[in-house]
Amino acid sequence: MSNQDLLLEIGLEEMPARFMHDSMTQLGEKLESWLKEKNIAFGSVKLYNSPRRLAVLVENVAEKQDDVKEEAKGPAKKIALDENGEWTKAAIGFSRGQGASPEDLYFKDIKGTEYVFVQKFQKGQDTFSLLPELRDLVTSLHFPKNMRWGSEDLKYIRPIKWIVALFGSEVVPFSVAHVETGRTTQGHRFLGKAADLSAPSEYEATLESQFVIADPAKRKQLIVKQLDELAAEKSWDIPRDEDLLDEVNHLVEYPTVLFGSYEEEFLAIPEEVLVTTMKEHQRYFPVKDENGSLLPYFVTVRNGDSRALENVARGNEKVLRARLSDASFFYKEDQKLNIDENVRKLEKIVFHEELGSLGDKVRRTEALAERIAEVIGADQETVQLIKRAAHISKFDLVTHMVYEFPELQGIMGEKYARMLGEKEEVALAVNEHYMPRQAGGQTPSSIAGAVVALADKLDTVASFFKIGVIPTGSQDPYGLRRQASGIVQILLDRNWGISFKELAAFAGQEANSELLEFFKQRLKYVLTAENIRYDVVDAVLESTNLEPYSAVKKAAVLESAAAKPEFKETAEALARVISISKKSETSAIDASLFENPQEEELFKAYEACRQQIETLYQAKDYEGAFSELSKLKEPIEAYFDHTMVHAEDERLKANRLAQMASLAELIRSFANINAIIVK
Repeated sequence: MSNQDLLLEIGLEEMPARFMHDSMTQLGEKLESWLKEKNIAFGSVKLYNSPRRLAVLVENVAEKQDDVKEEAKGPAKKIALDENGEWTKAAIGFSRGQGASPEDLYFKDIKGTEYVFVQKFQKGQDTFSLLPELRDLVTSLHFPKNMRWGSEDLKYIRPIKWIVALFGSEVVPFSVAHVETGRTTQGHRFLGKAADLSAPSEYEATLESQFVIADPAKRKQLIVKQLDELAAEKSWDIPRDEDLLDEVNHLVEYPTVLFGSYEEEFLAIPEEVLVTTMKEHQRYFPVKDENGSLLPYFVTVRNGDSRALENVARGNEKVLRARLSDASFFYKEDQKLNIDENVRKLEKIVFHEELGSLGDKVRRTEALAERIAEVIGADQETVQLIKRAAHISKFDLVTHMVYEFPELQGIMGEKYARMLGEKEEVALAVNEHYMPRQAGGQTPSSIAGAVVALADKLDTVASFFKIGVIPTGSQDPYGLRRQASGIVQILLDRNWGISFKELAAFAGQEANSELLEFFKQRLKYVLTAENIRYDVVDAVLESTNLEPYSAVKKAAVLESAAAKPEFKETAEALARVISISKKSETSAIDASLFENPQEEELFKAYEACRQQIETLYQAKDYEGAFSELSKLKEPIEAYFDHTMVHAEDERLKANRLAQMASLAELIRSFANINAIIVK
């Protein structure tokens, strides 16, 4: 028997599109891991999915496990043999435990000591006899959301309807949730039918004959090709939204692109509303002309063939027309609103039962925004814009449009604020205070937007930490990690030197160590994403009064310095100071207690460095700051060559430790050099 292909297909009720790619990948990874664990050789792995199936096909799987031959080490010779040279119970027990006999034992020398060894040989089993274990693999898949069905105990993403498990032409026997494995796969729900497979290699072609494109990459290519052809035929621009394209790809088994139209009068509705209605609610692609203006058409993808497309288009047009009619009504009604009246309505909306209303949140945000504006040195005119933007930042949450389309919060606020006479900077800030909307997303372009965004996110994170609602593991129901990452992004983007301690103090949480650590971990993620050495990241994160902008700059300086040959001696000198300073109980230095010139020289060097570094920090010259610290190497080395820090005289000892503590504090203002691994 030669190598065979292995196919595993799990047939399900329609799965949510957003879970399909990760579920398919997980199935493939688990099967590969299982084959490796079992010492079964295999070739390439192909992954498949559609709304009704997850599948993996492994080519050239060996007919049996590889034989395992390895050496097992036993007790030392003096334990393995008695005084008569006979095998002891320890040696006999060792050989039996390895499935061998004492005659198979032999000795080998390891670093001057002889140990008993035995050769272990395990003959590989037939692969087919092991494959029923795939049942456990199928049931071990984990999903973001699960369900039970019937009387089954199994929790799964959707009910299992069929399982195909083939090794070559043979069905691998097992069952999951009373579903027996077989060779029968299912075609398109309406266009296809059941089909038997005589071999795994037939899988993709057989399904295609039954109107299922099982390869998601091929399905996506078909959609893109049809979109391009339609755009060329109609002289349209169909913007390529990759997220929407991926979602649509995972909603269909046999894609056919079609288009429909809607009344031009709906173009009077803001473009964002039209696009959101089409993309988010209907999974339609909007259509634009060559100048980027919306046209009264949409493009969608049918899960089926090209028959009766006109009827399908009319059905989609009817649904979209109803949604756009609602949107048009909401838009007209919202134009009657009064901003300040809407702000008052926020008092009746609960933000969180322990944190009060949205009105309470807005007031906290206003106070924080005003404090941040003061710290960054905003002029009086900008401060007034910031205060107004913070005050009305949430007014659009009580509009009809945002109630119907929550994803338009801020976007409609900007449009309505501009329409109702607010200053341009204020209107823009109402939208931008939600930025960045996701990790790595666009940050606010205006100072007012950045300040209010920072204040709003800081209030959210600090308030929830205050009441003990802290993200754990994968649980983060209020998106606090995203909010904290947004804070870090804004500080970096704006080059604002505001430390985490200051932020926590603004929110009245300066003593909350968990909050400070939470911020630190978000910054660590940013530094790690920049491919900074992990030890350099740790060193920077342990600096005193940590703030994002300087941390990123310091990390870059240390990364560069660590590559130079002279860094080793400098780092060792600075690290030695930090290590010995930990035993100090005071930082008050009495210069009259200096006993040698080296103590005095180090003190002068420290004073000069401290003054220089303060100036360099203000100028954000972190390369210059580290250069100044590096100048301390020689006086530190001379100091330790001539000075015993732990003197017998307690006064001298305390004074010298105080000198080390002051010096260490200066060094740690840049980074904890102790954390850097010096090669």
